[in-house]
Amino acid sequence: MAFKSILTTTTALALTAGTAMAQTEVQWWHAMGGTNGERVDKIAADFNATQSDYKVVPVYKGNYTETMTAAIAAFRAGEHPHLVQVFEVGTATMMAAKGAVYPVEQLMADAGEPFDKSDYLPAVISYYQTPEGELLSMPFNSSTPVLWYNADALEAAGVQPPKTWDEVKSAAKALVDNGMACGLSFGWQSWVMIENFGAWHNLETGTKENGFAGFDTEFTFNNEHVVARLADIASMSADKHFVYGGRRGDSLPLFTNGECGMWMNSSAYYGSIKGQAEFKFGQTMLPLDTNVADAPQNSIIGGATLWALAGHEAEEYKGLAKFMTYLSSAEVQAWWHQETGYVPITTAAAELSESQGFYEANPGTDTAIKQLSLNAPTPNSRGIRFGNFVQVRDVINEEMEALWAGDKTAQEAMDAAVKRGNELLRRFERSVK
Repeated sequence: MAFKSILTTTTALALTAGTAMAQTEVQWWHAMGGTNGERVDKIAADFNATQSDYKVVPVYKGNYTETMTAAIAAFRAGEHPHLVQVFEVGTATMMAAKGAVYPVEQLMADAGEPFDKSDYLPAVISYYQTPEGELLSMPFNSSTPVLWYNADALEAAGVQPPKTWDEVKSAAKALVDNGMACGLSFGWQSWVMIENFGAWHNLETGTKENGFAGFDTEFTFNNEHVVARLADIASMSADKHFVYGGRRGDSLPLFTNGECGMWMNSSAYYGSIKGQAEFKFGQTMLPLDTNVADAPQNSIIGGATLWALAGHEAEEYKGLAKFMTYLSSAEVQAWWHQETGYVPITTAAAELSESQGFYEANPGTDTAIKQLSLNAPTPNSRGIRFGNFVQVRDVINEEMEALWAGDKTAQEAMDAAVKRGNELLRRFERSVK
């Protein structure tokens, strides 16, 4: 009897081990560090707990640039993941990687997973579609820049949250006059002050519909409107009405520690600001330059999408497709949106957040959604699709920093950025031919 019991137990353990071994693994490389990395781990763990056939394994590979570079190198070596997170400026590079990408819309169809593009916010998915409308990658962490403000400081200075650039200037002066170290700062300056300033005012950043209509595009952001706005901001530096605080999110502490009363950067800093700021804060739409337009058009997204890479087994892609369905569900997207400040990628997730009372309890957290959906995107406001744009942004940063340092005028800086940027565009165009 004891032997039979041992045999039964051994057989059960063997079956259990066999089931575990049969579980199909899906590798997901991502660029979410810190708290957001923990949230990515939770999404994967929660999906894994819903079924036993597939296991999604998230792996942090560094910042956006490092993650994309690692994935490209791994693909060349035949050791690539099934899924990789790539920021929006890497879209043209991924599109040009012939044979490396498994378009997500095709993936979902091949795997038999339900997928309806009409469920997704148009301003989000239009950025990642081919001219024929095929969706290439799955939106995940999409954001847009907003104007963050220190509500306590504005109230103390006797001013309201600004809606125009003239009001930004007067508010910045009032804040400094009332004792603040700085009025305004911003981060990700190419995205905020070149790409989104253009879209918000329906100005092209480059020809060929900002690169969507062909790689033989050229930059045009050295136009009089962008130059005038940047020159005006540079003039604000003299009295600390504007203070430059670095690239990416380097200037966040200037806002959260109470030095600057206003900060323009991604809506996705909501979690960080909520955790760090010891004052009442808010967010409002980007300011309008009334010398350029009578009303705003729409802002464009930043953040990243998830790209499926070719060369794996059909069963693995079936698991990946099921994960994509889970990831896009209203419940998961609403949670991600509310925790991070990234916009929900589906209408259902936005509606769920509203029905849960999130926007009522946290005024302003729907600002990003409103900005992106303000108007139907035009060729100037759909987004950008330029080759080598990771390097181009570095060029723009360098030239804008020369402006803030007083080494160049706004016109000189933008002319140089366009000239150097166009050289990188031509290099990319030659590489894809």
